[in-house]
Amino acid sequence: MISVLPSKDKEEIKSLFKKANLDYNENSGCVIAGCDGETLGYCLYFLDEKQMTILEIEPKNNLSLADGILRSAIHNAVCANVIAVHYSENAPEEIFEKLEFIADKNLRKLDVSKLYKSCHSCGSKE
Repeated sequence: MISVLPSKDKEEIKSLFKKANLDYNENSGCVIAGCDGETLGYCLYFLDEKQMTILEIEPKNNLSLADGILRSAIHNAVCANVIAVHYSENAPEEIFEKLEFIADKNLRKLDVSKLYKSCHSCGSKE
């Protein structure tokens, strides 16, 4: 069974940030999708008391898995009482677009309300 959970292991988080050529800081976090000890994908982000910024998401070639990982990351923000979720200029905007999560492209803002709606585009645009 696939699980998608936030990592609490700072060394694991640092390693994924390094792998993605991103700078780690005290607001760095990630959710990891795995099955039987194998990492299937992840989402790297910064989260503080005001906003979450999505930096990277993998895989890029499996929209259904990317959708679940993104939803898990956004859920993590909501659980921290943060509803402002954006993506960095280097994040894979095309994935957010295909998953219909973009609320405002100019502000790079994601639609948190999509967390409570199903993914209609996951199966049709892979």
